[in-house]
Amino acid sequence: MNQRLRAAFDRSVRYLPEAAVFVVQLGRFRGVIEVEEAAFFVRSFDPVTGLISLSDRSQEPLAPASLRVSARDGAFLCLVKRSLIASGLLARFGHAAQAQLLGAVEESGGQVRLRLADRMLALPEL
Repeated sequence: MNQRLRAAFDRSVRYLPEAAVFVVQLGRFRGVIEVEEAAFFVRSFDPVTGLISLSDRSQEPLAPASLRVSARDGAFLCLVKRSLIASGLLARFGHAAQAQLLGAVEESGGQVRLRLADRMLALPEL
């Protein structure tokens, strides 16, 4: 797929909580899409601020307790968009974002923790 078209598609994905569906809106075209695992993608992670940048160009704080591993291929997943739906929606880490996250992970006393700014946060068992 053309990278610019893919980027435009990713930026245009929306979740409609009242209908509980994902749509893509490109110009005046709007269509329902089927999501297999995650509709949003984590493009980057900033360990200083704890912010993740998503494929729709939004940013939000990472919820470390929501981290999990995809059964499909081992990529990290987390929950995002809790302002839209309390349970959150899945976002899948891209390679670069996953490397950034792993760069902020430390093991101490048999526990794996995530360094965010000056804080060390416990991670769920991944």
